Amino acid sequence: MGQETAPEMETLAQAWQLLIGFDAALVEIVGLSLYVSLSATLLAALLGVPLGAALAIWTFPGRGVLVVLATSFMALPPVVVGLAVYLLLSRAGPLGDLGLLFTPSAMIIAQMLLITPIVLALTREAVLPLKRDYDLLLRSVDAGPWLTLKTLIWDARFGVATAFLAGFGRALAEVGAVLIVGGNINGLTRVMTTTIALETSKGNLELALALGLILILIAILINAAIHLLSAFGRRYEVTR
Repeated sequence: MGQETAPEMETLAQAWQLLIGFDAALVEIVGLSLYVSLSATLLAALLGVPLGAALAIWTFPGRGVLVVLATSFMALPPVVVGLAVYLLLSRAGPLGDLGLLFTPSAMIIAQMLLITPIVLALTREAVLPLKRDYDLLLRSVDAGPWLTLKTLIWDARFGVATAFLAGFGRALAEVGAVLIVGGNINGLTRVMTTTIALETSKGNLELALALGLILILIAILINAAIHLLSAFGRRYEVTR
């Protein structure tokens, strides 16, 4: 039993050394992962937050269809999104002249398309109750569409922040789409999830394990932040 577990303990020790030694390759991969996922989440928030709030606030023809589509797109298979972006950015595609395929920009686009429905749907859920509470007040002051949108998004800020964190966590964990459009090129498009898949297949478990530990830590921090925001939001609702 001891002989069987010794290699595993050695692998764990080597992974720990990579972490505490701030291995250059490890830092580069983590930095690119955070850059790509944060950029995609910011773009998704710029698009998804106002659209989610608009779907919660206003009634118009086709609104129900858009809500169903938004919630359905939350379950989009990542490889399908990756394939769609690949076809758009390939040389034969309509955006092929931009030369974005197999670059971090392509990965950002793919992640943004994946998480925008998540941010949109969660924002709508956060704004919808406030719309009912504020409806008479906003009508009494004759608030225009822009003021109504800004007011409700601000008052739903804890829910919106939760939507942002949920989208960021989903983006960081993505592998299928970014692998298709990024190509997992060393030093250019290699992020944590694709590196874990590659290094595990090569038997280089030290780097894979170190990156896995970082992903787990980030996931714990994101979930802790979501719980804290939820608790703070509930306390704010009670005291205001």
